[in-house]
Amino acid sequence: MELIISAIKQDWAVLLPILICSILTLMVMFNRWAFYNDNKRDIVSFIRKLRTELVKNNLSGAQLLSAQLGGVTGELAEEGIRILEEQNENTDFAASFDISTSLAVRKLEQYLSILGTIGGVAPFLGLFGTVVRILYTFQDLALQGNQSAAVATGIGSALIATAFGLGVAIVAVILFNTFQSIVARYESDFQLMKLLFLSYNKEQSAPAMVQQQTQTFPQL
Repeated sequence: MELIISAIKQDWAVLLPILICSILTLMVMFNRWAFYNDNKRDIVSFIRKLRTELVKNNLSGAQLLSAQLGGVTGELAEEGIRILEEQNENTDFAASFDISTSLAVRKLEQYLSILGTIGGVAPFLGLFGTVVRILYTFQDLALQGNQSAAVATGIGSALIATAFGLGVAIVAVILFNTFQSIVARYESDFQLMKLLFLSYNKEQSAPAMVQQQTQTFPQL
Protein backbone atom coordinates (compact mmCIF):
# COMPACT_ATOMS: atom_id res chain seq x y z
CA MET A 1 0.00 0.00 0.00
CA GLU A 2 2.84 2.37 0.84
CA LEU A 3 4.36 1.64 -2.56
CA ILE A 4 1.09 2.54 -4.30
CA ILE A 5 0.73 5.78 -2.34
CA SER A 6 4.35 6.67 -3.08
CA ALA A 7 3.87 5.92 -6.80
CA ILE A 8 0.77 8.11 -6.92
CA LYS A 9 2.60 11.01 -5.26
CA GLN A 10 5.64 10.71 -7.52
CA ASP A 11 3.99 9.79 -10.82
CA TRP A 12 0.67 11.62 -10.57
CA ALA A 13 1.31 13.40 -13.88
CA VAL A 14 1.54 10.16 -15.89
CA LEU A 15 -1.23 8.50 -13.85
CA LEU A 16 -3.61 11.42 -14.42
CA PRO A 17 -4.69 10.29 -17.94
CA ILE A 18 -5.47 6.83 -16.55
CA LEU A 19 -7.49 8.43 -13.77
CA ILE A 20 -9.44 10.47 -16.35
CA CYS A 21 -10.09 7.28 -18.34
CA SER A 22 -11.40 5.54 -15.22
CA ILE A 23 -13.75 8.45 -14.45
CA LEU A 24 -15.05 8.46 -18.04
CA THR A 25 -15.58 4.71 -17.86
CA LEU A 26 -17.68 5.06 -14.70
CA MET A 27 -19.69 7.95 -16.18
CA VAL A 28 -20.49 5.99 -19.34
CA MET A 29 -21.32 2.88 -17.31
CA PHE A 30 -23.87 4.68 -15.12
CA ASN A 31 -25.32 6.63 -18.05
CA ARG A 32 -25.84 3.60 -20.32
CA TRP A 33 -27.03 1.35 -17.51
CA ALA A 34 -29.69 3.87 -16.51
CA PHE A 35 -30.69 4.43 -20.15
CA TYR A 36 -31.08 0.72 -20.90
CA ASN A 37 -33.04 0.12 -17.71
CA ASP A 38 -35.39 3.01 -18.51
CA ASN A 39 -36.02 1.57 -21.99
CA LYS A 40 -36.38 -2.06 -20.94
CA ARG A 41 -39.72 -3.46 -22.13
CA ASP A 42 -41.50 -6.81 -22.43
CA ILE A 43 -41.10 -7.11 -26.19
CA VAL A 44 -42.67 -10.58 -26.42
CA SER A 45 -45.95 -9.42 -24.91
CA PHE A 46 -45.88 -6.23 -26.96
CA ILE A 47 -45.34 -8.06 -30.27
CA ARG A 48 -48.30 -10.35 -29.54
CA LYS A 49 -50.60 -7.42 -28.74
CA LEU A 50 -49.36 -5.45 -31.72
CA ARG A 51 -49.94 -8.40 -34.03
CA THR A 52 -53.51 -8.72 -32.74
CA GLU A 53 -54.23 -5.08 -33.52
CA LEU A 54 -52.69 -5.35 -36.99
CA VAL A 55 -54.72 -8.47 -37.78
CA LYS A 56 -57.82 -6.44 -36.95
CA ASN A 57 -56.47 -3.70 -39.26
CA ASN A 58 -56.72 -1.37 -36.27
CA LEU A 59 -53.82 1.01 -36.83
CA SER A 60 -55.13 3.53 -34.30
CA GLY A 61 -55.19 0.80 -31.65
CA ALA A 62 -51.67 -0.24 -32.60
CA GLN A 63 -50.57 3.41 -32.38
CA LEU A 64 -52.08 3.73 -28.89
CA LEU A 65 -50.46 0.46 -27.81
CA SER A 66 -47.05 1.70 -28.98
CA ALA A 67 -47.49 5.03 -27.21
CA GLN A 68 -48.35 3.23 -23.98
CA LEU A 69 -45.23 1.07 -24.31
CA GLY A 70 -42.94 4.09 -24.55
CA GLY A 71 -39.17 4.00 -24.68
CA VAL A 72 -37.05 3.50 -27.77
CA THR A 73 -39.04 0.43 -28.79
CA GLY A 74 -42.38 2.20 -28.48
CA GLU A 75 -41.12 5.23 -30.40
CA LEU A 76 -39.89 3.03 -33.24
CA ALA A 77 -43.19 1.13 -33.34
CA GLU A 78 -45.08 4.42 -33.53
CA GLU A 79 -42.86 5.52 -36.40
CA GLY A 80 -43.48 2.25 -38.23
CA ILE A 81 -47.24 2.63 -37.89
CA ARG A 82 -47.03 6.24 -39.06
CA ILE A 83 -45.19 5.08 -42.18
CA LEU A 84 -47.90 2.47 -42.80
CA GLU A 85 -50.63 5.10 -42.48
CA GLU A 86 -48.96 7.66 -44.75
CA GLN A 87 -47.47 5.33 -47.35
CA ASN A 88 -48.51 5.30 -50.99
CA GLU A 89 -47.58 3.24 -54.03
CA ASN A 90 -44.20 5.00 -54.24
CA THR A 91 -43.28 4.42 -50.59
CA ASP A 92 -40.66 1.81 -49.76
CA PHE A 93 -41.66 0.77 -46.24
CA ALA A 94 -38.53 -1.33 -45.60
CA ALA A 95 -36.18 1.53 -46.48
CA SER A 96 -38.14 4.08 -44.44
CA PHE A 97 -38.29 1.79 -41.41
CA ASP A 98 -34.58 0.96 -41.69
CA ILE A 99 -33.79 4.69 -41.47
CA SER A 100 -35.84 4.98 -38.28
CA THR A 101 -34.17 1.85 -36.91
CA SER A 102 -30.71 3.28 -37.58
CA LEU A 103 -31.61 6.45 -35.68
CA ALA A 104 -32.87 4.37 -32.73
CA VAL A 105 -29.69 2.26 -32.72
CA ARG A 106 -27.62 5.45 -32.62
CA LYS A 107 -29.33 6.38 -29.36
CA LEU A 108 -28.55 2.94 -27.96
CA GLU A 109 -24.89 3.04 -29.04
CA GLN A 110 -24.25 6.57 -27.77
CA TYR A 111 -21.00 6.90 -25.77
CA LEU A 112 -20.03 3.25 -26.37
CA SER A 113 -17.18 4.37 -28.61
CA ILE A 114 -15.63 6.00 -25.51
CA LEU A 115 -15.44 2.61 -23.81
CA GLY A 116 -13.92 1.04 -26.92
CA THR A 117 -11.29 3.77 -27.14
CA ILE A 118 -10.40 3.53 -23.46
CA GLY A 119 -10.14 -0.25 -23.73
CA GLY A 120 -7.54 0.16 -26.47
CA VAL A 121 -5.64 3.17 -25.12
CA ALA A 122 -5.48 2.58 -21.34
CA PRO A 123 -2.85 -0.24 -21.48
CA PHE A 124 -0.54 2.01 -23.52
CA LEU A 125 -1.02 4.85 -21.05
CA GLY A 126 0.00 2.47 -18.28
CA LEU A 127 3.00 1.32 -20.29
CA PHE A 128 3.98 4.94 -20.89
CA GLY A 129 3.86 5.59 -17.14
CA THR A 130 6.01 2.52 -16.52
CA VAL A 131 8.64 3.65 -19.01
CA VAL A 132 8.77 7.13 -17.51
CA ARG A 133 9.23 5.78 -13.96
CA ILE A 134 11.96 3.36 -15.08
CA LEU A 135 13.82 6.20 -16.75
CA TYR A 136 13.68 8.22 -13.52
CA THR A 137 14.84 5.13 -11.61
CA PHE A 138 17.88 4.77 -13.86
CA GLN A 139 18.63 8.44 -13.39
CA ASP A 140 18.51 8.10 -9.61
CA LEU A 141 20.76 5.05 -9.75
CA ALA A 142 23.30 6.95 -11.83
CA LEU A 143 23.42 9.72 -9.21
CA GLN A 144 23.25 7.58 -6.05
CA GLY A 145 25.10 4.48 -7.18
CA ASN A 146 23.93 0.91 -7.62
CA GLN A 147 21.49 0.05 -4.81
CA SER A 148 19.38 -3.07 -5.11
CA ALA A 149 16.70 -1.72 -2.78
CA ALA A 150 16.32 1.41 -4.86
CA VAL A 151 16.11 -0.68 -8.04
CA ALA A 152 13.39 -2.90 -6.58
CA THR A 153 11.40 0.08 -5.31
CA GLY A 154 11.72 1.92 -8.62
CA ILE A 155 10.65 -1.05 -10.71
CA GLY A 156 7.76 -1.83 -8.36
CA SER A 157 6.59 1.77 -8.56
CA ALA A 158 6.90 1.68 -12.35
CA LEU A 159 4.75 -1.43 -12.69
CA ILE A 160 1.89 0.18 -10.77
CA ALA A 161 1.11 2.39 -13.76
CA THR A 162 0.86 -0.67 -16.00
CA ALA A 163 -1.42 -2.39 -13.49
CA PHE A 164 -3.71 0.63 -13.31
CA GLY A 165 -3.82 0.92 -17.09
CA LEU A 166 -4.65 -2.76 -17.54
CA GLY A 167 -7.31 -2.61 -14.82
CA VAL A 168 -9.12 0.32 -16.45
CA ALA A 169 -8.84 -1.32 -19.89
CA ILE A 170 -10.26 -4.63 -18.67
CA VAL A 171 -13.27 -2.93 -17.08
CA ALA A 172 -13.86 -0.79 -20.18
CA VAL A 173 -13.73 -3.79 -22.54
CA ILE A 174 -16.10 -5.82 -20.34
CA LEU A 175 -18.60 -2.95 -20.23
CA PHE A 176 -18.25 -2.34 -23.97
CA ASN A 177 -18.99 -5.99 -24.82
CA THR A 178 -21.86 -6.14 -22.33
CA PHE A 179 -23.53 -3.02 -23.69
CA GLN A 180 -22.97 -4.13 -27.29
CA SER A 181 -24.81 -7.38 -26.52
CA ILE A 182 -27.71 -5.33 -25.11
CA VAL A 183 -27.79 -3.21 -28.28
CA ALA A 184 -27.77 -6.40 -30.37
CA ARG A 185 -30.87 -7.63 -28.52
CA TYR A 186 -32.62 -4.35 -29.23
CA GLU A 187 -31.71 -4.67 -32.91
CA SER A 188 -33.19 -8.18 -32.91
CA ASP A 189 -36.41 -6.79 -31.42
CA PHE A 190 -36.50 -4.09 -34.08
CA GLN A 191 -36.18 -6.73 -36.80
CA LEU A 192 -39.14 -8.61 -35.33
CA MET A 193 -41.24 -5.47 -35.56
CA LYS A 194 -40.07 -4.89 -39.12
CA LEU A 195 -41.11 -8.41 -40.16
CA LEU A 196 -44.49 -7.91 -38.50
CA PHE A 197 -45.07 -4.61 -40.30
CA LEU A 198 -43.91 -6.05 -43.63
CA SER A 199 -46.32 -8.94 -43.21
CA TYR A 200 -49.17 -6.53 -42.54
CA ASN A 201 -48.13 -4.35 -45.46
CA LYS A 202 -48.06 -7.35 -47.79
CA GLU A 203 -51.55 -8.43 -46.73
CA GLN A 204 -52.90 -4.93 -47.32
CA SER A 205 -51.22 -4.64 -50.71
CA ALA A 206 -52.51 -7.96 -52.05
CA PRO A 207 -56.20 -6.93 -52.54
CA ALA A 208 -55.14 -3.67 -54.19
CA MET A 209 -52.95 -5.56 -56.64
CA VAL A 210 -55.77 -7.95 -57.47
CA GLN A 211 -58.15 -5.04 -58.07
CA GLN A 212 -55.60 -3.30 -60.28
CA GLN A 213 -55.08 -6.44 -62.35
CA THR A 214 -58.86 -6.83 -62.73
CA GLN A 215 -59.14 -3.27 -64.01
CA THR A 216 -56.24 -3.77 -66.38
CA PHE A 217 -57.54 -7.07 -67.78
CA PRO A 218 -61.37 -6.88 -67.63
CA GLN A 219 -63.31 -10.07 -68.09
CA LEU A 220 -64.83 -10.51 -71.55
